[in-house]
Amino acid sequence: MSLRSRVNTPDDRHSPREDGRLVSSYRAKLLEEIDLAEMSALAPAERRARLERVLGHIISREGPVLSTAERAQLIRRVVDEALGLGVLEPLLEDTSISEIMVNGPDQIFVERAGRVEQLPLRFASHEQLMQTIERIVSTVNRRVDEANPMVDARLPSGERVNVIIPPLSLTGATLTIRRFPRAFTLHEMIALGSLDEQMLLLLSGLVQAKMNLIVSGATGTGKTTLLNALSGLIPEGERIITIEDSAELQLQQAHVIRLESRPANVEGKGQITIRDLVRNSLRMRPDRIIVGEVRGGETLDMLQAMSTGHDGSLATVHANSAEDALMRLQTLASMSEVEVPFEALQDQINSAVNVVVQLTRFGDGSRRITEISILESHGREPFRITTVCRFAAQPMGPDGRVHGYFAYYPLPRRIAERLYMNNQPIPQAFGVAPPDDHRNDPLADHRADPLADPLGDPLATRITRTAL
Repeated sequence: MSLRSRVNTPDDRHSPREDGRLVSSYRAKLLEEIDLAEMSALAPAERRARLERVLGHIISREGPVLSTAERAQLIRRVVDEALGLGVLEPLLEDTSISEIMVNGPDQIFVERAGRVEQLPLRFASHEQLMQTIERIVSTVNRRVDEANPMVDARLPSGERVNVIIPPLSLTGATLTIRRFPRAFTLHEMIALGSLDEQMLLLLSGLVQAKMNLIVSGATGTGKTTLLNALSGLIPEGERIITIEDSAELQLQQAHVIRLESRPANVEGKGQITIRDLVRNSLRMRPDRIIVGEVRGGETLDMLQAMSTGHDGSLATVHANSAEDALMRLQTLASMSEVEVPFEALQDQINSAVNVVVQLTRFGDGSRRITEISILESHGREPFRITTVCRFAAQPMGPDGRVHGYFAYYPLPRRIAERLYMNNQPIPQAFGVAPPDDHRNDPLADHRADPLADPLGDPLATRITRTAL
């Protein structure tokens, strides 16, 4: 039985607005009986406990008559409204939720396991939603109004927040909260089917051999999660600088400097961009630079850093394939105020980028590495990549899951030699492309016999495959 069935008429039952009015009424009574100055001096846990005790006395004194469970629910909702984010508080505590999407006061959607679902929750009114939004943005000294209808912010616990309100949003105030991603290890990602052991061996060798790596994928494919997992392969003792819009990476090494960009204040001043941080990082003697996402002119500075002594750097970019990732890097680099011909940008990318790892989110919500490609072009020639691993998806089965297998191809000679010179093993599943001269070949033991290619790619030779 709900709270409203105890305090409203039968015609009012199951009305979210009536529940909202009940919570608002007790919130007002609670605020009348507490000393706000005294509350502000308490620690958060003590503040919540004090409010729960006071509210319990109010309910006992004034009613309504509630069961133990209903009483606890009412107290929780009123205190959440007074201290936290109201109806969103339980959602933020639910670790299975990766994204919260509020489309006006009447619709709340969440993403779980890659799938979006609508919840039977709502705000009592547009005003209550706006109060929640203002509480969020005020924590980062921002404001949202008709003069500033779009805001990006971050909750103290790390969640990324985007707000857009009327007149820009025709569906009412819209709030999107992206949860701070849990730091998965590569072995945990293997258990989820995102990659396999042979791919882990290859990626480990590529990172430890200090090759520059780009993680590519569409929104929500897990780029930051994979980037964080790959950073765990960086050896201890290296000086790592991370650069992000919203700090999400959780590196475990001892020598890590975390940098975060800053938006302009309400006067439009004080902005510090990703590009500013990339430029500054070059003066901080980094061994590796990790950029959470490149999306503008900072791409040119990152490419220059990668090709001038900062090997082993990592970054992510929004793109739907390895080829698209390279073209997007070229486009983003051209957004710099420095006038650089497109051919010269090709030269920069060919010199800087070694590997592109492509991620895809499938219809069943699963996320996988669908391609690992090596950039083999040189100078100003058009981009030329060699795929060394590819996920071959099969039609979705009756279980609603996407199945398929990982297919492997020989490593380009240059990459295999670099792994060899850095004392990194070459996974047997991949093998090595044969040289022009077979005499005195230090990689001879790593070559594999070519097999038929089930994907019909005449440029690559399949070595083996693992089914999922």
